Amino acid sequence: MSQQVENAVTSSSKRVYRKGNPLSAIERQQSHLARKKETHKELRVYVENELKEQLQLMCEVYGVTQSAMIEILIKDALGKQKHKVTD
Repeated sequence: MSQQVENAVTSSSKRVYRKGNPLSAIERQQSHLARKKETHKELRVYVENELKEQLQLMCEVYGVTQSAMIEILIKDALGKQKHKVTD
């Protein structure tokens, strides 16, 4: 019986969680969006259904998000524009 009492005492003396209370899903999302807003701007657009489907297909092929694909396309267009201006 003395072992049972000792186990009961030692199980309650576990290490305390030191990082504070864990954040809820909503709090984590708000934190993520706040960090994202420091370096990014939101863009809302309407495009033709066919173009949207083609964008989704391109994203699947390249394995990137739609946001990343739009960034790639803008950078590509700016790169082409630079070459035209310098020529």
